[in-house]
Amino acid sequence: MVADPIAPPLKVALFGCGRIAKRHAELLGNGVITGATLAAVCDCDRSRAQVYSDRFNVPVYRDMDAMLQKEDIDIVSILTPSGLHAEHVLHLASYGKHLIVEKPMALTLEDADAAIEACDRHGCKLFVVKQNRFNVPVVKLRQALEAGRFGKLVMGTVRVRWCRRQEYYDRDAWRGTWAMDGGVLTNQASHHIDLLQWMMGDVESVMAMSRTALVDIEAEDTAVVILRFRNGALGVIEATTATRPKDLEGSLSILGENGSVEIGGFAVNQMKVWNFAEELPEDREVLEKYSVNPPNVYGYGHQAYYEHVVQSIRNNTHQLVDGLEGRRSLELINAIYESIETGREVQLRFRARYSRLGRT
Repeated sequence: MVADPIAPPLKVALFGCGRIAKRHAELLGNGVITGATLAAVCDCDRSRAQVYSDRFNVPVYRDMDAMLQKEDIDIVSILTPSGLHAEHVLHLASYGKHLIVEKPMALTLEDADAAIEACDRHGCKLFVVKQNRFNVPVVKLRQALEAGRFGKLVMGTVRVRWCRRQEYYDRDAWRGTWAMDGGVLTNQASHHIDLLQWMMGDVESVMAMSRTALVDIEAEDTAVVILRFRNGALGVIEATTATRPKDLEGSLSILGENGSVEIGGFAVNQMKVWNFAEELPEDREVLEKYSVNPPNVYGYGHQAYYEHVVQSIRNNTHQLVDGLEGRRSLELINAIYESIETGREVQLRFRARYSRLGRT
């Protein structure tokens, strides 16, 4: 079942007009998303929102309550600093509007649970942005996994080797802080961590180390993590924003007893390896057909993500990344930070005691 093409487009408001807002505004404002349109923009710094108001001829606000009281809005996309996501979900849920929240949905598990409960109580859908799940090669990999082509899983690895210089962190005071952001694990690598867990299954335990190598921030710019999954497989996360002089890769590899797949590029966008013991006729064209050059560092998937949101709302179907699914990767990231702080292996299903993420 697909969304009714005759139905009027869902009206989307952007709350927060920082760096990521450009991608959302261009897709919605230029009519790229079937079934959704940009209806208003809001930021406490009116000048940042004014840019999109002028470009796409939509109302501009400094106050989210004023915006929702005056405008007819179906969806609010929360693009504010990471440490404010849960607070804003809690507040906006009371309006009964469907909510899209950029990653991470919260910094602490307590805040994530409160956000999920608030949306359930007010009857609004909560969508967590994990756009890389919709990348063309990622979708193909997931299909192979669900078809059982890998057999017993052996190892999963993600590598995020990106470049973020001091000026990136200096652009906003909240970047790289424990209370409002976290480091490379929470920010840049969170999408890749989500993909690894989505492919490999629930994590049993983690062991991690980190450092702040090349920039002056509270949190880490470099980390390595070893994971043990509940199915017995092992995993490795290598994440850094200290790659110089430019971005190198954002990749994912899955190894099983019957096959190996590696997706590379700088935004998990290029199928690099597609090898299976039992070859299918269509395998010969996979490397050519299932790669895509993303338009920017945020990758390909925002368009497909928004179209998924529209269909989920129109048809009242399950969303791929709801609040509970967003919480899974947040729990893993908090466990990683717990291991970094304690120097010990940390079992999942834990209560954070030493993780500094989301705490002053």
